[in-house]
Amino acid sequence: MMMKLLMSWDIKTGREQAYFEFIVREFAPGLMRLGLQPTEAWYTVYGEGPQILTGGVTTDMETMNRILASEEWKALRDRLMNYVTNFSYKVVMANGSFQL
Repeated sequence: MMMKLLMSWDIKTGREQAYFEFIVREFAPGLMRLGLQPTEAWYTVYGEGPQILTGGVTTDMETMNRILASEEWKALRDRLMNYVTNFSYKVVMANGSFQL
């Protein structure tokens, strides 16, 4: 069964340029190397809620658990914290549509 990692966060004020460079050059490629296939990324321009919502899928829960237990995931997540606040994530069963 496909599993989806849902993540959300807000970009730190004044860190926007460095954040986008990190996401494009390191974070997204790193997640793909780990086996997480990106599915969506949303940027909230107006309104309440997290500024960034993003997700990626794996083929099964075993793969997702392996990714989330890996040192590379922990390093990517720790580096992300230099650029964001209010980071959260959860794993859900993928249903093929937008999920929160």
